[in-house]
This record gives sequence, structure tokens and C-alpha cells, in this order.
Amino acid sequence: MAHEKLKVKCEVIDLRTVLPWDVDTVAESVCKTGRCIVAHEAPITQGFGAEVAATIQNECFLNLEAPVLRVCGYDTPFPHIYEPYYMPDKWRCFEAIKKVINY
Repeated sequence: MAHEKLKVKCEVIDLRTVLPWDVDTVAESVCKTGRCIVAHEAPITQGFGAEVAATIQNECFLNLEAPVLRVCGYDTPFPHIYEPYYMPDKWRCFEAIKKVINY
């Protein structure tokens, strides 16, 4: 969708494990693109995405063209019936892509 609507290409890295996680692959991508969006289902506060964002900030600071963005769950209790509103979806990710390319 980003390629069609915004004329940008995105690299998607699916971390299969969180310990250890593939810092080198992520850092290589960030240094190449200059941008990073971390998406995960946990709440934004104390989620694993914060560790990824902090590591990218440390490892790739001089290559970043925009702040590292996180697209995560909300910091609030959520009933399971409203899970579709809680989870990061393609629209929230698309908005994050627009934000980092227009920074």
C-alpha cells in the first residue's frame, strides 16, 4: 500500500526471536533507509519495541533521517471484544510511514 500511494519502498524485518534479536540486520536496514518504525502488539510503555528503538538510536544515530517511531498497543486495559481497535493495523502503520517520510 505504501508503494502504491506514497511511491516508497519499505523493508519489513520480522524478528523471529526477541532474545537474541538480530541487531545487525535491523541496523543494516536502518543505515540504508535512514528510518525505522517498530510495530508490536504489546503496550507502548515497557514493550520490547522500546528496546529495539533504544538500540537503533545507539547504533544508527548518525544515519537516522527521522526519529524512530513505534506503532504499538495502547497503555490502557482493553476488553478483548475491542482488540481490533487496540492492535496495530495497516492503517496505523501507514500513518507512521507517512510521518517518517515527511519528517
